[in-house]
Amino acid sequence: MSQVRLDQVTKSFGSVAVIPPLDLVIADKEFVVLVGPSGCGKTTTLRMIAGLEQATSGEIRIGERDVTTLRPGLRNCSMVFQNYALYPHMTVAENIGYGMKVRGTPKADINTAVANAARILNLGAYLNRKPSALSGGQRQRVAIGRAIVRQPDVFLFDEPLSNLDAKLRIEMRTEIKLLHRRLQTTIVYVTHDQVEAMTMADRVVVMNQGRIEQAADPITLYESPKNLFVAAFIGAPSMNFVEGRLEADDGGVVFRAEGGVAIAVPARVAEHVSAGIGQAVVLGIRPEHTMTVDPAFPTIRVEVADIEPLGPHTLAIGKAGASAFTAQIHAASRVRPEDTIEVPIDPEKMHFFLKSTGEALKHR
Repeated sequence: MSQVRLDQVTKSFGSVAVIPPLDLVIADKEFVVLVGPSGCGKTTTLRMIAGLEQATSGEIRIGERDVTTLRPGLRNCSMVFQNYALYPHMTVAENIGYGMKVRGTPKADINTAVANAARILNLGAYLNRKPSALSGGQRQRVAIGRAIVRQPDVFLFDEPLSNLDAKLRIEMRTEIKLLHRRLQTTIVYVTHDQVEAMTMADRVVVMNQGRIEQAADPITLYESPKNLFVAAFIGAPSMNFVEGRLEADDGGVVFRAEGGVAIAVPARVAEHVSAGIGQAVVLGIRPEHTMTVDPAFPTIRVEVADIEPLGPHTLAIGKAGASAFTAQIHAASRVRPEDTIEVPIDPEKMHFFLKSTGEALKHR
């Protein structure tokens, strides 16, 4: 079993605590992505699992073993780095099999393992080439092949696609997902790219300042963010936020904000956000939830500053009252900069957060 467990793990560099007590359980064969902005602690957490950084306190377990103080080579983890770390003077085959060679593995076994990794990763035609003769995506596959031949309990990926162009990143995302299905091995993957996290993971762990803000499957993160940080980080373009207040109004609830913004909250939604009545709140609505036209939907007035045509739809970027606002509108729309438009809002997709704490009032 290749479960990974972190119990009250901390990390400090001198007097600076970068990881406060952190608890995380990664199930056997699960693909978990640690995501967050630069400096949030995700790579430090990965390096502690690998043994490349020593935890200041707490316990790290892989399967049934306590590996907290074990050196990296004894943890049976394989790590794939951002910069490939290939030996330029060695062929693809030699790079893949190098770790086995230094451990004294018989040559016949090395050849078998290298051939198997090449088959899985479609590298058979490149085994005699040097890294300089490969594309970025092929080099990354070689780095993954070197990890595969170790037959590790856990694969650790540290932003492996950040050096690739956009097209190659999409291709490699697919290849890594297929690899996970074939090998059925636990994967812990670090990225700052939330699209990468959402498209690859069984479960996404959103980190901020060394803490876990929310850990859930991608759809739950998207539909039910726990707080303002997660809501802002997950989704592209980012969720719109409008500051205002929830007020009781003639037996119902209304959200009011500067600039004459007033949106009636549907009864089904209102019953979940009643704790916020009379308080300063933040309304969150994603741009993609502003395009469906329904005469029953409430609207918000947006002063358009710019237009971004994206093919299947267009983004209208501007302000709603005093708040920045991006609406997704139909590609055929004739909206232009400096226009003022009424943007429909799907009331079932509204999120409300307490301004004082950032915590969500409503969970779907």
